Formats: sequence, structure tokens, C-alpha cells
Amino acid sequence: MDVDIDHYVILGLPSGEEGFKLTEKEIKKAYRLKALKLHPDKRPDDPNAPANFQKLKTSYQILIDEKERKLFHDLLRLKQQKLQRQSQQDSKRRRMMSDLEERERSAFASHDSSTKATSEEESIARKLKEEISRICAMHANKSTPTAAATMKKQSGMGETSTSGLSVADKEKMLKVSWEKGGLDYSAQRLTELFETFGEVEYVRIRGKKRSAFIIMATKEAAVAATGTMCGDLSNPLLVVPLQPTVAASFPTAREPVVPQLNEVLGGVGYQAFEDSVLQNLQKLELDSTKGPGKNKRKWNETEDEKLVAAMLNVLNSGSNYKSDNGFKPGFFNSVEQQLESHFPKLAYEQNHI
Repeated sequence: MDVDIDHYVILGLPSGEEGFKLTEKEIKKAYRLKALKLHPDKRPDDPNAPANFQKLKTSYQILIDEKERKLFHDLLRLKQQKLQRQSQQDSKRRRMMSDLEERERSAFASHDSSTKATSEEESIARKLKEEISRICAMHANKSTPTAAATMKKQSGMGETSTSGLSVADKEKMLKVSWEKGGLDYSAQRLTELFETFGEVEYVRIRGKKRSAFIIMATKEAAVAATGTMCGDLSNPLLVVPLQPTVAASFPTAREPVVPQLNEVLGGVGYQAFEDSVLQNLQKLELDSTKGPGKNKRKWNETEDEKLVAAMLNVLNSGSNYKSDNGFKPGFFNSVEQQLESHFPKLAYEQNHI
């Protein structure tokens, strides 16, 4: 039995559940009608007429035989169940495929939107950066208009004129020169060299004079550039500030401590105390000129300063002995005791002078 042939269809009868309900009489009637159409004598020009008629007879015999018809019915049910399962699976598969395609479209749409958003963000950031650069350049040009005009005047007339510049602008300007026989420098090369010290605002080469004017962004950058050798070793640059910075004034010698002592001491008793100290110092100096001995002390300037500093410390701590008319009784004895505590060796030598 060919499992792929539906015998009801060959006889021109309805298949499936309706075919199961057909009676034998209905099957014979359908066969006779179909045989009149498919008989080879009726179709002499059809080469497939005998085969088609034989197929019709086989289907009729199967449907007439009760046992074979039952087997055919079972086969049809199995085929229908299989078709239903395939249909359900196909439906589920189609639904899954549809969901998958929808997710893919959503993913691509989100990716496209994120890509578009990223592209727009990059474009906005780039435009913002360009605008910031333009504004910075505009402010830089506004901050040094006189310097730029001065550079143009120097290139046209070959003269140096900086009278229109403020002191702050002049302190940021540098004069750079180099030898004629060595390596030449371009404006770009000078910019690269001086950018190591800070931002460079302007570079102007002075024609064929092997020199240039450079404006740094800050005074500190200009000072750093003047304190460092730069350029190629074969032809180093001579960097000189256009406006030398004012050096801070520092004391060149140690300030005397005696005026401080004068500020602490006051009133009656200062002259006597000063005479006493001077007398002791003279005795120590006189003793240092004598021959060697176990009580000899060599006095030097460092010890003198230490002594005076200790005296100042003692006097500052002895404010309880000071009154409006001078020092109270017992002040100098207290000073002497405290000095002995600071310089025990000195006390020993003074007792043996």
C-alpha cells in the first residue's frame, strides 16, 4: 500500500472524517462514474490512461475490502496527527522566528539610535571644543594687543619699542638669539622648545638677524626659560628677559643683636649692666693672650653671639623684674644665675679670672 496516496481522493470522494462515514454503495457508485472517464478506450490519445485506470481500480479494491480500508483509515489518522503536529510546530516556529526578528530589529534600532546619539554627542563635543579654543584665542589676542603690535613694528622697522607694554607683559617676553654659523631655528621649533617651560603665546623671528621675540603665557614660564639652557647643543640659544624681574632684597649681613638688647633693657641699670658685661669680655680677651694654662679660654665670635642670644632669652623671660623706672632689685643676680645655668664653663672661668 502506497502511504502517500489518498484513495478517497482518487475516487473523487471526500477524505478524512467524511470519507470514514461513506458506505460501500457510495464507494461503488463513485468508482463507476470515475471508471467511465478514465477507461483507456475513452482516452486513446492519453499514454497515461492505462496507469491511471489501474490506480483507480487499486484504490477501489482497498476501499471495498473492510480490513484494508480500516488499515487505510488508521494510516490517514496518523498522517493527520502528524500534519497537526507539524502545523503546531510550524506555528510555534513561526512565532519564535517572528519574536527573534522583532528582537533583532529592536536591537538594531537601539544600536542605530545609540550610534546616532554617540555621533551627535561627539559632534557637539567637537564643536564645543572648537568654540572654547576660539574664545581662548580671542582672549589671548585681547590680552596682548600691544605686544603683537610691538612685534609687527619690530619686524617692519627693525627697532625695539616696548613703551606701550605693561610691566607684567614685559616680564613674560623673552629675547632669544643664536649664532649664524650653526643650526637655524624656525618659529615652530622655538615654540616646541619653550613649551617645555609653559604655554607659548607668540613667537616672532626677526628676519635674518638670528634672533626672535617670544611671549610666554605666564611670568613663571619666562623665568624658568631664562634659567635653563635650551636649544641644540651645537648651537644653543641665548635667552634674555625683555624686562628683568626685580630681585628680592635680602640682608647681606647678620643683624646686630645689641639693638635688640637695647629694646629689652631700659631705664636705670642698663649702663651699669653693659659696663659689667664689657668688663668681663675684656678680661676674657686679656686672658686669651696669656700663656697656656688650664684655666685659659679662647673667646671667638660664635661664642659671643651665643652668649648674647642667651642673655636676650634670659632678659625676655625676666619681665617680672622690670618696672617703670628700670629693673627691680635682684634682677642682675637673677640674670647672672641664669647665665651660669646656660654657660657653666663660663661661670667657672669668670670666677677664676
